[in-house]
Amino acid sequence: MLRRAGEWFLRSGIQESGGGVARFYRSDLAKNARVSTEITGYAVSTLLYLAERTSDANYTEAAVRAARFLTRSAWNTPLSTFPFEHCANGSQPQHLAYFFDCGIIVRGLLAAWRATREQEFLDVAVQTGHSMIVDFQARHAIHPIVSLPGKRPLAYEPKWSASPGCYQLKSAMAWQDLFEETGERTFQAAYDNALENALESAPFFLPGEVDREKVMDRLHAYAYFLEGLLPCAQRVECVKALTEGIARMEKYLNEIEPMFARSDVYAQLLRVRLFAAQLGIVPLDETQASREATQAATFQLQNSDPRIDGGFAFGRRAVEMLPYVNPVSTGFCLQALALWGDHLSGTLNAKRYALV
Repeated sequence: MLRRAGEWFLRSGIQESGGGVARFYRSDLAKNARVSTEITGYAVSTLLYLAERTSDANYTEAAVRAARFLTRSAWNTPLSTFPFEHCANGSQPQHLAYFFDCGIIVRGLLAAWRATREQEFLDVAVQTGHSMIVDFQARHAIHPIVSLPGKRPLAYEPKWSASPGCYQLKSAMAWQDLFEETGERTFQAAYDNALENALESAPFFLPGEVDREKVMDRLHAYAYFLEGLLPCAQRVECVKALTEGIARMEKYLNEIEPMFARSDVYAQLLRVRLFAAQLGIVPLDETQASREATQAATFQLQNSDPRIDGGFAFGRRAVEMLPYVNPVSTGFCLQALALWGDHLSGTLNAKRYALV
């Protein structure tokens, strides 16, 4: 599984020669979506995880190319931010910056810094972390999107990705990671503020929609909240949130999956279970974990086309697989299944920094 997923990252063309990674591959159209800065950040973390698991230098080389694309092509030096997506040709995306994207990119750059000690990765990560505080953080919320170049917050919309919410804690982990790398307490204070806001809003995030497919999408976002709790997982309030959150995700996932299921939701829930069990916070439900691993594995694709083979599909509607071969789904699933294999062999040693 790991080898085939890794080969997809290296051979499918999802990563362009300049290092940037496309949001997904449309198998029905035989076409990549536009390069995404956020997805490139995820890819850096995934490729370095593959390098650690396999000792294959090809993954490190691909990760460094992706990280250098972020620091040398995607990074907007005058604005000290990462604009939404990236266009070398074709339609130009809107001039926006997303808090969530910036946090994912910072975590990818920090992973590259730890692996290579190339100073530019740390320098841009630190600058981005500071600009995230200035550009997005308000007292009781984090603005999800700002316009560029003025960096004015966009009006909130009902959909979860365009409103403040507990899901933002996954990206706020970048601040905690930056504090641990630099010792700058400003970063830890920013994470603590995001944690407080997330704990307050999380009980109201699910189901959040009447449409069951949209609830499945919100499960993906809610899992980001649970992942974002890992730096403070031993705190009483975080133990409670993780315990209740895992149960809530399981309930909704089991209800909705016959009509619509996302591969990343299975993987995210399985990863959180394994982290929480390793930390001694939530005992592992072996039956549910095994079921989630089995379901996640069904999304890995077999095909004679190298643009598809080994990658993981985004999701399926009833029994029909959707035509999106997705790098984030692939990264989440390969990591979740690798960790599950470690658990079964008694060698689980999940590291928060390595969480894709």
